[in-house]
Amino acid sequence: MITYKRIIPLLFTALFLTACNKESQLQKESSSEKNYLKDNSKGIKTGGVKVVEITTPKGKFNVWTKTIGNNPKIKVLLLNGGPGATHEYFECMESFLPQEGIEFIYYDQLGTGNSDNPNDPALWDLPRFVEEIEQVRQALNLNKDNFYLLGHSWGGILAAEYALKYQQNIKGLIISNMMMSAIDYSKYSDVLAKEMDPEVLVQLREIEKNKDYKNPKYMELLIPNFYAKHIIKMDISSWPEPLSRSFGKINESLYVTMQGPSEFDISGKLEKWDIKNQLSKITVPTLSIGAKYDTMDPKHMEWISTQVKNGTYLYCDKGSHMSMYDDQETYMKGLIKFIKDTDSKLN
Repeated sequence: MITYKRIIPLLFTALFLTACNKESQLQKESSSEKNYLKDNSKGIKTGGVKVVEITTPKGKFNVWTKTIGNNPKIKVLLLNGGPGATHEYFECMESFLPQEGIEFIYYDQLGTGNSDNPNDPALWDLPRFVEEIEQVRQALNLNKDNFYLLGHSWGGILAAEYALKYQQNIKGLIISNMMMSAIDYSKYSDVLAKEMDPEVLVQLREIEKNKDYKNPKYMELLIPNFYAKHIIKMDISSWPEPLSRSFGKINESLYVTMQGPSEFDISGKLEKWDIKNQLSKITVPTLSIGAKYDTMDPKHMEWISTQVKNGTYLYCDKGSHMSMYDDQETYMKGLIKFIKDTDSKLN
């Protein structure tokens, strides 16, 4: 029989052990946070910024990168879309990845954002951009033991093409909101166009027929009738500031050279791009992300996950092309889960 006198010491012991466990857990969390925030770079500290010199057929140029966090096993290089936008719309990652201990790296491709802009359309070329990523990878000491490559939209094209040539360097691949065929993408644009107000569509088609893309009416019609429904499901007045800032800096020369001036018909260098029959060559763990209201066909993006050797699909049922904003919880939870699951399996 337990007496009152015996219960008191037992209670104190239990409380002491609980307090010790909590203190130990806090110490572990504090140590983990300290390691994540530790800047291991040598020389003068720059807040994670590293300018990488790249070699191109037209000479040497500098591209800008910035690393957030420190995790030897997980380093996610972010490839933004456009073509021609900047890393800035990825700033939403700062609200989710650091608390999970995931290191990530902003990167402005040549001709965009903080990187050099040679203003030479000859350099706006898919194979050259792939080689640029490889040079950045080497400069940042990314390798098969830590390197996750995330490409969104146009960045998804780059990520897939990089994987086809250099997947021996990758730990995990994320293709976000991008189909693997510009031809199929154009066909899906026709599907979305038919859902628009017929009167609006007639006006847009007339502007495109006359190649009058500088006409302010073009964007006046596109923003509420297409962008606010399929690029990001928000009124433009509510667009997240990092997204507006990024889109406001888009390199039009790069965009038009690769995509063409129309939102409904690819006519640039990517017009015939199609790697559907090569997807089986990608063997690294791959996450394909699609969204219900995307400019890209979500069924196609689900299909991608069945064609690569080790694929997973994440469906954002509330999202559009920028589903990291308009279906943020689904997007971020799915992305983090994929990275952590992949890391646990490979370590």
